Amino acid sequence: MIPEYVSALRRAVGPDHLLWLSGVVAVVRDGNGQVLLQRRSAGGPWTPPSGIVEPGEEPAAAVVREVAEETGVRVLVERLAQVGTSPQVRHGNGDLAQYLELVFACRPTGPGLRRRVGGGRLVRAGRPAADERADAGDGG
Repeated sequence: MIPEYVSALRRAVGPDHLLWLSGVVAVVRDGNGQVLLQRRSAGGPWTPPSGIVEPGEEPAAAVVREVAEETGVRVLVERLAQVGTSPQVRHGNGDLAQYLELVFACRPTGPGLRRRVGGGRLVRAGRPAADERADAGDGG
């Protein structure tokens, strides 16, 4: 979901103006070492939950919110693990963006991760099965 403030910026500047945005990424590992991954669209790649920080929002709160919205999993932030810059990306809707990426190490606050559907997106723990990797073009 595109935040309203980004939509307003897009209406003002158009899709070809590069937007520099702050993003968060959650590396969620349970006690068994499983990692939470999501698939944003059918046939798309498996990725950690991520999203855009809202204006005035603390990044740690943003990552907790994004994981809950995208997967239904509640997490506790353990630490800031990495700060980096994404390459420029042209999203499916045509918008051009680049992100300051804040990667957080998190753990689920409830029972271990399990396969579930949350927010209309397939979410699972651990490495996707071989047939799902092939569907995503991972091949191995």
